[in-house]
Amino acid sequence: MKYLVRKSIVKVVGKIWMPNVTRAQVIEMCDYDLQNATDENGNITRESLGDWLDCNAGDFASILDFSASLEVGGDTVDIGWATEEGECAYFDARTPVDA
Repeated sequence: MKYLVRKSIVKVVGKIWMPNVTRAQVIEMCDYDLQNATDENGNITRESLGDWLDCNAGDFASILDFSASLEVGGDTVDIGWATEEGECAYFDARTPVDA
């Protein structure tokens, strides 16, 4: 038997509160989160998701960039990185540094 698991994830890079350094995080969104991340037309856009992250990504003092793959109904909504620098900052923050 096979199971198909569909997850809505947002990859975020930004400055955390203390210490003020760049960190990356993957946020898994539930259906309730997706409903709250819509715009006035009921669509999820980069702007509406950014507004949701500003209110709900508590680990971050400021968000530098994000990308998302969201499962809305039977569709997948993909939102790419705003800049190449944001994507590079995300992977730099996720990669462990050898001591």
